[in-house]
Parts: sequence; structure tokens; C-alpha cells
Amino acid sequence: MQDAFCRHLVESSLFSPGEPVLVALSGGGDSVALLHLLRGCAPSLPLQISAAHLDHAIRPESAAEADFVRRLCATLDLPLTLVREDVPARAKRDGMGLEEAGRGARRAFLTATADSLGCTAVALGHHRDDQAETFLHRLLRGSGATGLSAMRPRRGLFVRPLLPFSKSELRSFLEDRGISFLEDPSNRDPAFTRNRIRHELLPLLNSFNPRIGEHLARLSDRLGREEDYWELEVRRSLGAISRPGSSGLVLDLEALTELHPALRARVIRGALAELRGGAAGITSRHLEAVEALLLGHRPQGEVHLPGAWVGRRYDELHLLAAPPPLVEPFSFEIGSPGRFAMPGGGEITVEIDQAPSGEGAFLVEFALGALSLPLTVRSFRPGDRIALGGGGGHKKLKELFAEARLSLEARRRWPVVATREKVLWVPGLRRAPGMAPEAGERVLRLAVSGGDFSTNRL
Repeated sequence: MQDAFCRHLVESSLFSPGEPVLVALSGGGDSVALLHLLRGCAPSLPLQISAAHLDHAIRPESAAEADFVRRLCATLDLPLTLVREDVPARAKRDGMGLEEAGRGARRAFLTATADSLGCTAVALGHHRDDQAETFLHRLLRGSGATGLSAMRPRRGLFVRPLLPFSKSELRSFLEDRGISFLEDPSNRDPAFTRNRIRHELLPLLNSFNPRIGEHLARLSDRLGREEDYWELEVRRSLGAISRPGSSGLVLDLEALTELHPALRARVIRGALAELRGGAAGITSRHLEAVEALLLGHRPQGEVHLPGAWVGRRYDELHLLAAPPPLVEPFSFEIGSPGRFAMPGGGEITVEIDQAPSGEGAFLVEFALGALSLPLTVRSFRPGDRIALGGGGGHKKLKELFAEARLSLEARRRWPVVATREKVLWVPGLRRAPGMAPEAGERVLRLAVSGGDFSTNRL
């Protein structure tokens, strides 16, 4: 076993020569075997070995387990970092389950300890049977191919050197060398799903195929290698079809829909992971909701996900950490010349002049005598219409906005200038016909500036 383990480390290149390695040592058989095996390979690789143990205070025996680990490391003359944390109190404080709180506390402790000691690898004692259990656990939860790739031999700081070896091989190694270890009584508690998989489901599957654990572990490994390939493809595709937004990511809708469905789902997940700092909590159901949004016929829509908001705005898919802020409906009067700030950003300038100078997209001139002040500057209201002129009737502003492909957010901040009876001007889009100043008539000039009203930003 020792020779096979050392050969595996050399062939897999899991560690760099001379790398400082922190062993996560619980005192159970798996971690104790890992410690002895790594210690046996350390001189030839070489490796610098130290250990870390978190006394989780979950069971009354935890203090005795910590003492066992302390004596073991003293016997082997290995440095040990030992910390006690009240995990039940942490779980209660953070409103999470005991298992989840324990995993979080352990991961944080190992990361902090490795950082303080200058260790670039944390060795975990997961073996081939654990991989099979993890595969089944995730399969039962409805994980996709990414989740079923299960545990990886090395992901960042954390390394799992025992994945090619079974639990029985590790136990035989310990027994042959007379090495003592602790048995965790919680490993038989049927309240935990993983224990039911270990003691009920896997034995049942073994009755169909005695090598089922080995096959599932190999399948996980193969899926893991395929996921490595997919990650490269996702990064390439995401770089080609995305750009940074004001506070998130913007994806080109047409380019995204042209991707193969298998790659498209992974690109969406990759974009969400980039936005959120990870894809934890994003399920296949969430990805399907985003795909339905981008493949549907509605030009605008949105999906709220854990830690993310996804909005379709015509030919773009916007990914934000939170829904974009909305401008509340607004209305104010302008009864005299001046500059008036608008709630959606920017300002409207009102001037009275002796002669017209010409209009533009965001500047309009009316004959002062044709209007009676005050005018109202307000946000769009359902049912708003503007005259078309030339006997063309009226057009709903909703249709006007749709023709301009304005996002829902832009529509809410877009100013409308109106009298009590009718809409006079929608800056950048249309002015009502008539009321143009003639030569010699005094002019009421309105101009909108700032506020990004000429863009379709969220």
C-alpha cells in the first residue's frame, strides 16, 4: 500500500517537490492512514508535513478525540495546529444545519491554518468509497454532470490523494502496521443521508454489482476530466460573447442562442459563477429558467435567482447581483425658465427666446403663444399617446418605446413633457406636430441633457 501510494503521488503530480502540506487530521481511520502514508513518502518526494485538527464540540467525545490527535502527532514528531470551536453555537447563530456549519467551520479553519503556516496544499482523507457515496448523494439531489463529477483530486488548495484507494485497503494498511485510530459514532447515525447511502443503498447496489463503488468512482473521475475540458470551452465562449456591464455582465443574446445547448447551459452557469463568485446554490432548474427566458418570444423578461438577477432586454442578457434600481413614477411642473433636475437623472433646461434656432433629438422649440404654462414633466403612464400629424392619428408611447427597443428600466426614467390634455414631447423619440414657432414669434425652448437618456442602460 505504501509503495502504491507513493507511486500514485509521483505519477499524478498532485504535489510539487518540497511543497509544504497540511494534513486535515480528524483522528479517524482515513485521515490517520493519510498522515502515515504521506509521512512515508515525504523523504523521497520530498514533502513538508504538518497536521491540523478542529475540535468541533459537537459530541462529548470531541475533547478526547483532540487529545488522541495531539498524542499521535507528538509520537510522530509532527507539528500540529489544534483549535476548538463551538460548532453547535455557530449553527444556531447562522441559522444553518449542524452538518453545514461543521463543513464551513472546518474549511475556514483549514484555509486559515494553511495560510498562517505557509502551506500550499491541504490534504484530505477522502477515498474511493467516499467518491461513490458523493456521486450517489448528488444524483439523489438531482445534480447534473458538473455535480456528478464529484470530488476532484486537486482543486486549488485542497488535495485528495486517497481517491484511487478503497476504504478496505486503508483499513488493511492500518491493521497490518498496528496503527490505532478513532471510530466516529456519528458515521452510523441514520439521520444523516450519507450514512443511509453508505449502509443501505450501496450494499443494495453491491448485490447487483460487487464492484459498483469502483465503477461509480471511475465514472466520477471521467466526468471530472470532461468537466475540465468544458471549463476551457466555457471560458473561451464566455470571453467571446460577454462584456462587463455597469454592475454585472452583459451577454450577446444571438451569440448565446447559437451555442450548442450543452455548451449554452454551461456558459450560463459559468457567467453566473463569475458574477456571484461561485455557482453554489444554482441548480439545473435555475439554468432551465434562464434558458426559457432567452429562447422565449418575449423581448423583455427577468428571472430572480439565488444571489443573482437575469434580465432579457431585446438582444442582450443582463446578469446582475441584484435587480436594477427602478425610478419611481415622477411628475413636476415647469412654469418659468430655469434648469430642473429629473429623478431619472439629468436635467431639463427651459428657455424663452426671441427667435427659433432649430431643433434636435433632445431639443425642441414651441411657439410660446401656442402654449400656456405650466407644463408637466413626468414619467410614462399606461395609455399615454402622442399625435403623429398628417392625419396619422396617435401612437401609444408603449409602442414608441418598443420601436426604440428601450429597456423597461429606461422607460421608467424617460421624461415625458405634457399639458393636461396631451403629450407634447418624448425627448429623443418624437414631438407632437404643430406649435412650431414662426419667424418673429417668441420661442419656448426645452432641452434635455445628462442622465444617459440617449442610451438603453439598465
